[in-house]
Amino acid sequence: MSTREDFQGKIALVTGSGRGIGRAIALHLARLGTDVVVNFFRNRTPAEATAQEIRSLGRQALLVRADMGDIQDIHALFDQVAERFGGLDILVSSAASGYNRPALAQKPKGWDWTMNINARALLFAAQRAVPLMEARGGGAIVAISSPGAGRVLPDYVVVGASKAALEAVVRYLAVELAPKNITANAVSPGIVLTEALQHFGVVQEGNLIEKVVQTVPAGRLVTPEDVAGVVAFLCSPQASMIRGQTIVVDGGHTLLVPGSA
Repeated sequence: MSTREDFQGKIALVTGSGRGIGRAIALHLARLGTDVVVNFFRNRTPAEATAQEIRSLGRQALLVRADMGDIQDIHALFDQVAERFGGLDILVSSAASGYNRPALAQKPKGWDWTMNINARALLFAAQRAVPLMEARGGGAIVAISSPGAGRVLPDYVVVGASKAALEAVVRYLAVELAPKNITANAVSPGIVLTEALQHFGVVQEGNLIEKVVQTVPAGRLVTPEDVAGVVAFLCSPQASMIRGQTIVVDGGHTLLVPGSA
């Protein structure tokens, strides 16, 4: 189990940390003693609130607007991290987006947008993170994936493909960065009760959430804090021998054959 001693004085960058899972990860790391770079693109107000809450915990928070789908924005983000902190211990790739359409209705723009933010960003952020981590003696990279990387979900073709690519990038990074004392892994949450569910139509029908809960062996949906706890563990010394893995956090939901519960 990760402890505060493992994180005291550490520096973390959590992309997409203004809201939802990214916010929960940023706050959890701050509670453990980590200074956090809070990244957002469109929604400044919740990101500012996240940064302020981190500061209220006695940790430093650097707020940076950057579109993780834009290579120049990625470079600008890391330039600010380097200038402010001079190093980095943890990179959490949580920023995500997607155009949800059936495969035969998908557009090239939707493919490029989704792939760039969800998968390409991890690779090129890692390239910039590695020298900063080497300056600190090593580090940890964790990417947030999705069950859609290996299962077929409705209208999820480009997001699923991007998450499959993300998991592949994680495996390659894990091997290549091992000699540098940098770990790389992914966390794949099940259905997490956040506002993002609105975009997938999960809460459009009154009691659909309750029906989904009935299919989860653990008896509840995953919370952002559940995910944050696993991410922190993967960034701790106790997880140093976990490399290139995708840890599923779904209460057992994907273990079941559809219709069996």
